[in-house]
Amino acid sequence: MSLVVVPVRYPLSKHSRRTLERAIEIARSRDAALTVLHVNLYQNGKKVTRVDLKNAVEKAFGRIERARYVVRTGFLVEESILDEVAAEGADVVVIGSKQASRLRRIFQRFTDNPNIEQYLRRHLDCEVITVESARA
Repeated sequence: MSLVVVPVRYPLSKHSRRTLERAIEIARSRDAALTVLHVNLYQNGKKVTRVDLKNAVEKAFGRIERARYVVRTGFLVEESILDEVAAEGADVVVIGSKQASRLRRIFQRFTDNPNIEQYLRRHLDCEVITVESARA
């Protein structure tokens, strides 16, 4: 079964809702499982739980079939996202355009080609879908 991973903020921002909405559509159209990921940053001291995340998502979108809710803790959101994508063998990662910009800056440190989709395809063998912040 395919797996779609979508990193989100908690509480869900307008941008996270939009990205999550698109990830749900993609998971349903591909008959894929969905992993909703939130990263607790060590330096922020906030501790969001899986239950918090699940409740927020289900309040906004209702119960989602084959959804898994994951909360990781790390110093860098981007690194935690990459770790989760690699560990789970995700087929698709759906990220917001703001997250894509942050990831691009991180990749510039490690590679001379800051194209996230190409980088992830080469290193993680997954598709990256970027969702614009606002509907046109």
